[in-house]
Amino acid sequence: MEALVTMSGWVGGEIEYRNNKTATASFRLACTPRVWRPGGWTDGETTWLTVTCFRTLAENAAASIAKGDAVMVSGKLRTQVWERDGVSYERTVLEAQVIGHDLTRGTSAFRKLDRQQPVEDTSELHELIDAVERQPVDGEAVAEQRTVTEEKTADRTSATPDAGTTRDQVSAKAGERTRKAA
Repeated sequence: MEALVTMSGWVGGEIEYRNNKTATASFRLACTPRVWRPGGWTDGETTWLTVTCFRTLAENAAASIAKGDAVMVSGKLRTQVWERDGVSYERTVLEAQVIGHDLTRGTSAFRKLDRQQPVEDTSELHELIDAVERQPVDGEAVAEQRTVTEEKTADRTSATPDAGTTRDQVSAKAGERTRKAA
């Protein structure tokens, strides 16, 4: 079972941002309730809580919030336990899922992130596509080749005509030679 909470308060110090393997940001959140006492409203006892966040939320929090900002934080309550010099320590941490400015206490301007698309090197792909598009289609290539072969054969036969050989026969022989060469 998760302990999900939403708290509002003031950022009590500078944002500590680290980016080792995973971006991490943390800050202290001061929550001071207003209470009614005889004589009017007054500040109650301040509750201090450490807020941590990870990845994109950590990057955006470090860039967006500063000491003294009024914020709303929603997330999971966690207990961190560690030992130092034989003494056991424990603290409650709010692992933030959402952080935003508290607009009941001021104004804010939102800027949407530009998601960068991975850039691919497509120059080789474009060259390959151009080369394929420049190649004639099979039927066109055969027709073009026959025309060139027929012209060369016609030039040769007109220069040295063979007795009894028709132009169609010469073209057929030239076509056979072309197919054998291919």
